[in-house]
Amino acid sequence: MIVDFPHKAPANCFYEYEEFKHNVVRIWLCNTHQFDYNLGARTKTVWGFYHSKRKKYYAPINTKTVGKEVDIKSTRNYTAMQLKQSPLDQFFV
Repeated sequence: MIVDFPHKAPANCFYEYEEFKHNVVRIWLCNTHQFDYNLGARTKTVWGFYHSKRKKYYAPINTKTVGKEVDIKSTRNYTAMQLKQSPLDQFFV
């Protein structure tokens, strides 16, 4: 478990941590609901990655590829991927 991970899992979800590479942990967001499309197997998505030596978080490109470093304060409890907003999007917020 990552001691300084600041997010609380959304309702009906939990986080799962697994060693991805040496000093890199893959963080999964797992859903507790069962779905028919996958015969009731657990549904999960990669939240992001954590480098334990550097104490840095990284957005995922996919489940097997570490992306760019992110500031943990700019992440959400669903994902470490950053929102891409246009100037027009910022006008409506």
